[in-house]
Amino acid sequence: MSKGEVDYVPARGGFSFDLCRRNEMLLNKGLKPSTGNEFNFWKIPSYCTWDGVILGADTRATEGPIVADKNCEKIHYMAPNIYCCGAGTAADTEAVTDTISSQLKLHRYHTARESRVVTALTLLKSHLFRYQGHVSAALVLGGVDVTGPHLHTIYPHGSTDSLPFATMGSGSLAAMAVFESKYHEGLSRDEGVKLVCEAICSGIFNDLGSGSNVDICVITKGQKEYLRNHLLPNPRTYISSKGYSFTKKTAVVVAEVLLTKITPLKQLVEVIEGGEAMEE
Repeated sequence: MSKGEVDYVPARGGFSFDLCRRNEMLLNKGLKPSTGNEFNFWKIPSYCTWDGVILGADTRATEGPIVADKNCEKIHYMAPNIYCCGAGTAADTEAVTDTISSQLKLHRYHTARESRVVTALTLLKSHLFRYQGHVSAALVLGGVDVTGPHLHTIYPHGSTDSLPFATMGSGSLAAMAVFESKYHEGLSRDEGVKLVCEAICSGIFNDLGSGSNVDICVITKGQKEYLRNHLLPNPRTYISSKGYSFTKKTAVVVAEVLLTKITPLKQLVEVIEGGEAMEE
């Protein structure tokens, strides 16, 4: 060892109490200890700064150019304090959220505690990463737990983001345009719900894969409010007030058997065997 060098001493494991005296001195000077919430301002999600999360989705399910369902549910239950919006293949989003929801329930039984949003996030992104993007599920996860409100986006290949507002799906660009132009800190609950509805409507009117109604889910500490069909921007105004009526005679005619012909299998085989060979 050359002159001036100092022997390297590896750090020992366990707790370090080196800052106890400093903390005691700061407390004596009147500094209040941090509760952990002061440094989580960037995590407060879903378009408002009050203690909650707002999730929104449209209700159109498509099968190529066909509208398969006009009033489906895209906001999936994960836990009493956690919900998840799904975009992509409907079967994949349903299967993934149901699978992780059951795992969260077993975890609550085992720990006797409320599920944390980061637990659901870890399970979801691990599941999607395992399939390397072949499971077409793009998710927006939101919830409120003991550490506060959280909002995360999860991409089909497993990568995640934590943002104050987020959009996913085919209408995400139109919805993001509304958020980036009108979002600001200090929104109230009603202002946040209005902003989310406006963003969803922007996707409904500017994207063919989005449409029909607007669903909203408001999650706060200890409670949630699921507003099914909160907004109906596209009512069917051309429906007759009398509705559809079919006479009994019409129904009988439609159900009537017009012709019945039964060919015995033995006779059919004889006809096939006795036929002439085809010319080459």
